[in-house]
Amino acid sequence: MTDLSETAGKEPDKTKPRTKTDNTNEDAEDELKAPERFPPEEEASLLGESNDKKSEANALFASAKYESAITKYEEAASVCPHYLEYELAVIKSNIAACHLKLEQWKEAIKAATESIDGLGRLERLDAIQKEKEEKENKANGEDDEVEEEIVSSGAQKSAPAAKEETSTEIARQKRYNDILRIRAKALMRRARARSELGGWSNLAGAEEDYKLLSTMKNLSAADRKIVQTQLLILPSRTKAAQEKEMSEMWGKLKDLGNGILKPFGLSTDNFKMVKDEKTGGYSMNFSQNGAS
Repeated sequence: MTDLSETAGKEPDKTKPRTKTDNTNEDAEDELKAPERFPPEEEASLLGESNDKKSEANALFASAKYESAITKYEEAASVCPHYLEYELAVIKSNIAACHLKLEQWKEAIKAATESIDGLGRLERLDAIQKEKEEKENKANGEDDEVEEEIVSSGAQKSAPAAKEETSTEIARQKRYNDILRIRAKALMRRARARSELGGWSNLAGAEEDYKLLSTMKNLSAADRKIVQTQLLILPSRTKAAQEKEMSEMWGKLKDLGNGILKPFGLSTDNFKMVKDEKTGGYSMNFSQNGAS
């Protein structure tokens, strides 16, 4: 199966050589500028090919052919222009859904995380673009104010009323809603995979995902019930996993310590770890005669 890191989207050819300084500067500005894009016709062609492959993958998923669906989704991601973060996020969220069906928890976490990260990059770019547009509109507004001073009151009254919402604003709101929808799906899939995989780190991560989901307004009733249930169950599971892993860690440290202390006639029995119930931290007490 193709590794997901190899299917992060197709990039335009870059024939212009770059110096080390160029690379350093560009790395620092990656989060602040829009990525290089394909020409419109080529972008449309690549996106169409990607969508065709995604449709095939959807059909395979519906037929419970999850391994084949993953392969086809990865093909869709590999030809999709790398800067189309939303389209790639949808594909990777779908890949996560396939891995969940196959009970491949680690792979599901990876794919869902890539989806969530891509949506985060998209939001940052959108915020930069919105700020740029607002500055331009403000500058244009100042010009309009100058013009209004010489327009008659009759002409002003007869002018058409300004639209309540521009097409750009409507498109931006739809995009925002789409991002929220895919983020909710990816978070639900990652949270479940983390919960199923278990372990202190994963259970704590699942708890954080469900807490974030609990603040989202676009969940279905079924998903919201799952979130509420998991937030009741997870804290005790997380605590138990933490205590188990801490106990195992201390056991390994004890074996190591005994090997080091033996030449000195000591053992770890001479040292007692005392837990502070208020803080959860530990302190060490020494006893010459060993544990009592």
